[in-house]
Amino acid sequence: MLLTEGAARGERRSVERFDAVVRLPFGCVGVRTRGNFVQAISFLPDDAECIQPATLLAGRVVDQLLAYCDDSLRSFDLPLAIEGTPFQTRVWSEIVRISPGNTRSYGEIARRLNSAARAVGQACGDNRLPLAIPCHRVVAASGVGGFAHHRGGAYERIKRWLLMHEARYALPLT
Repeated sequence: MLLTEGAARGERRSVERFDAVVRLPFGCVGVRTRGNFVQAISFLPDDAECIQPATLLAGRVVDQLLAYCDDSLRSFDLPLAIEGTPFQTRVWSEIVRISPGNTRSYGEIARRLNSAARAVGQACGDNRLPLAIPCHRVVAASGVGGFAHHRGGAYERIKRWLLMHEARYALPLT
């Protein structure tokens, strides 16, 4: 268990342990691996302490995150531990088909899956592998929408940065 700022007030809170933490243009990202698979890519507070990759796979993830930040057309080629319900995996499969610079609404994906926009939003928020499964490309019908089960604040700032980063490479919808 790691102690956080609450420790000064006598509070104890566990914090996830990461195999790497990297600072990117939009904020800090933690990487967790398990065996030969990437288990999680997590958005962290801006003041998170960077951690050098502890495994070769964590180093590969960091390298690909940095490459994506240099060029949003760079795709991720990583062994992902995709763990979710059958519905979640269907949503995530739709999301990976959205090319950089393009977006789909929660409703559009819901119609493709014979589901509801809210259910698609929940699946997006449950995605533990953002960027590799680019849930930031899923937006509300009338705006940017939520991100990682959050609305506004740092998460909206991150989503907007990612969308703007990719916007310069927008391709015609197919």
